[in-house]
Amino acid sequence: MKFGGTSVEDARAFVRVARIVGARREEHPVVVVSAMSRVTDALLASVETAAAGNADAALSSLEEHFERHTLVTRILPVGARDELFLELELARRELGELLRRVASKQEPCPPLRDEIVSYGECLSAKLLAAVLAERALPAAYVDARRCVITDDAHGSATPANDATYEHTRAELSPLLAAGRIPVLGGYIGSTAGGRRTTTLGRGGSDYTAALVGAGIGAREIQIWTDVNGVLTADPRVVPHARTIPSLSFAEAAELAYFGAKVLHPKTILPAVIRGIPVRICNSRDPEQPGTGVYFDAEMSPRTVKAIAHKKGITVLHITSARMLGAFGFLRALFEVFERHRTIIDIVTTSEVSVSLSLEDTSKVDEIVRDLRPIAAVKVESDLAVVCIVGEELRYTSGIAARIFSTLRDINVLLISQGASNVNLTFVVAEREVEETVRRLHASLFECDTQDLAPLFQRRQEGVSR
Repeated sequence: MKFGGTSVEDARAFVRVARIVGARREEHPVVVVSAMSRVTDALLASVETAAAGNADAALSSLEEHFERHTLVTRILPVGARDELFLELELARRELGELLRRVASKQEPCPPLRDEIVSYGECLSAKLLAAVLAERALPAAYVDARRCVITDDAHGSATPANDATYEHTRAELSPLLAAGRIPVLGGYIGSTAGGRRTTTLGRGGSDYTAALVGAGIGAREIQIWTDVNGVLTADPRVVPHARTIPSLSFAEAAELAYFGAKVLHPKTILPAVIRGIPVRICNSRDPEQPGTGVYFDAEMSPRTVKAIAHKKGITVLHITSARMLGAFGFLRALFEVFERHRTIIDIVTTSEVSVSLSLEDTSKVDEIVRDLRPIAAVKVESDLAVVCIVGEELRYTSGIAARIFSTLRDINVLLISQGASNVNLTFVVAEREVEETVRRLHASLFECDTQDLAPLFQRRQEGVSR
């Protein structure tokens, strides 16, 4: 059971989580928890302030968040409260020393940043373990750094799965056998031997939950957040978006990658490998069934399950006559992106050109410079990706016509279909993306289901064949 930052944002939220965990005590839960909401951002900002040379101001900026933790401790009985007060005071002193080390510039900043940011998850997990214990639930705090073993890529470390599973079983199995409820902070790990603290990147608490669940062979991995599961579209764009009852792993991975914020993209992989279902639940309304993510999900009369979108996209149009009838050109092109460690979202090709989209544009100038000896490059920015997801989308005749007739007066700049059975992805101007999503949702989800019956029948016949 993983609880996000909004699920532990204040004392009332901690009590709510304790009730949810208590109701599932007989199912032998393991709990992974994020830092309290806004704490990770505050810790990262304090590192920047310290790096600018003002360690005292950096520590002072954290005081409001120490006070928020203190308010949670006040719901505990006196003995536990005093113990947590000491933990908070120790964290304050240790953070002050770490921030002074950042300000001195005598050590590399990334390892110190990870060490500083880890306090958010550690304090949150210790508080939750105490709140659970106060409600007669036999919780035990576990330092996640003893479970999640990673490389040394600070800020976005990659777990060593086999070592992580081995350490996780060694740490948690004795507690579970004794009827205890382990409570770990998400997002954090350590290099081999526990030498340095690392972090898994933003949203990494979901990843921690998936790794821990895979390590112990969990029956289900639950992601507890503040919405009723995965929705048919971003509710900020489509306020009446609906909860999707079930998704396949492939559908969920596509949605996560292309902008659905409920799931972290990396969460899916450990669960897929071990065949463990993932369920997205609402900690503010725990009776809601949420969304289940399974290896395979049943078809529905609506071919399309959801629409995701992602802003801030840049497209590179790369043209060269050398491509015509030549081999090795694409390898040379993609080696440039590999060299600059830049991920490509969408790729389309013709005889003499390649167009591809990027979300990370931090190295785009260097990439263009390295591409120019082999091709002409045009850069187009302020774009957005729209991803339409559904099982067997590729084989459903008529669905593409329905989509693009809905957008007949919106310019579609790039289209990708066929690489996956479950998505149709295209690029539009960022200023038009919200209108695009609203129109598509109206056409694909708000019409009469009977309108889609012929498409569904043809799809079932195609799958049977």
